[in-house]
Amino acid sequence: MSDTVETTEIADDRKYRSLWGDVWVQFRHHRGAMIGTVVFFTILIAVAIGPWLWTIDPGYANIRVRNQGMSLAHPFGTDQLGRDMLAQVLQGGRVSIAVGLTAMAIALLLGTLIGVLAGYFRWLDGPLMRLTDLFLALPLLPLLLVIIMLFRDTLRGMFGPETGIFILIVFIIGVTSWMQTARIVRGDVLALKEREFILAANSIGTPSKRVILRHIMPNILSPIMVSATLGIATAIITESALSFLGLGFPSDFPTWGRLLFDGTQYISQAPSRVIWPGLAISLTVLSVNFIGDGLRDALDPRIRGR
Repeated sequence: MSDTVETTEIADDRKYRSLWGDVWVQFRHHRGAMIGTVVFFTILIAVAIGPWLWTIDPGYANIRVRNQGMSLAHPFGTDQLGRDMLAQVLQGGRVSIAVGLTAMAIALLLGTLIGVLAGYFRWLDGPLMRLTDLFLALPLLPLLLVIIMLFRDTLRGMFGPETGIFILIVFIIGVTSWMQTARIVRGDVLALKEREFILAANSIGTPSKRVILRHIMPNILSPIMVSATLGIATAIITESALSFLGLGFPSDFPTWGRLLFDGTQYISQAPSRVIWPGLAISLTVLSVNFIGDGLRDALDPRIRGR
């Protein structure tokens, strides 16, 4: 009887002590991460289905109601041309979040690839890390401005004004944001390469590609996931900064940064024009940072075991 009870307890313990079960339990007990998750997914749902519910065209101008404050007809007020600010914030959120997710994917792909190659292959470590140091030493904002000025008109002519600028901004943010991920991944790969299971795989002649895909990659998912969440916030801030400087999307194509830039000229007449896009940027970036903080704690085995 006692053996049966003990076996049942061990089975229950294994059932509830799985890796991702532990990660979820730790993440769930991180109050900031849970609040950030709720806020971030609320913003995602709002910008995804909001334009279907709030059917006012964000480009429709009614000069008779320009620079109005908050009202029932226009909950977020109107701009200098009488366009509805709520519709523009919802539409701009789609673009800003799409830029953040796409640029994060590019940066994560580049950073993971370079970090794994530099950490696993000793002969690639020096050149790839010197390349990483070179990108880290570059002044990013002036570099972004120069690239935009050089290629903006070309891509506009090839893909159209909106698509061309989207491709350009996503590309330049992605290729200038991979360095931190590469350094973190390289450090983890260097440590993993000396572990017994990696040495055993190499000793029996396992190909390097199989070792990387089957043994290295599953063990470096935690820093990659944390870098992904932080990369979204960085990309949104960078896009907002470029749009705020007037070098992002066209003025008739709203993003949160562009709305903020346009609203600064009328801040004394309609303060809500700056408050709402600024609040959207702040809440999105803050919630993503909290999610990243919670993932970092949940994926840390020293904390997860508590």
